[in-house]
Amino acid sequence: MSAKSVPGRPLTRAATRPTDRRAALRRLAADLAIALAAVAAAAVALLLGDATAAHAAVPGPVLAADSVEAVVNNIRTWLFALLGAVATLFLTIGGLRLMWANGDPGEAEKGKAALKSAAIGYALALLSPLIVTVVAGWVK
Repeated sequence: MSAKSVPGRPLTRAATRPTDRRAALRRLAADLAIALAAVAAAAVALLLGDATAAHAAVPGPVLAADSVEAVVNNIRTWLFALLGAVATLFLTIGGLRLMWANGDPGEAEKGKAALKSAAIGYALALLSPLIVTVVAGWVK
């Protein structure tokens, strides 16, 4: 497959070597996967790296939480983190799909739908403390 130059448009490198573009996309996808794995590992370390584990050697009954309020606070924290992580994943996927659409309206719509899902996820993450508080009020 040979690339032809169009009058008024310079011949781009991607047009001359389509395999270079594919390789660049693969490298970008690999870099993105590494970055997402690093962010996930940091989030897990932040959430699980609590200093209360040092008290586990104390003999006696082991309780997960002292009160219902502590359980509600833990649920609120985990819900916020989980919804934020999923929304960030959808934001990244939507942005990449929109960027790689190259004029394809179907792919552009899929990217926009993923961005809408990310916006809904962030809204739910911001509302999660309120939701957990309302549910905790029902339980009492």
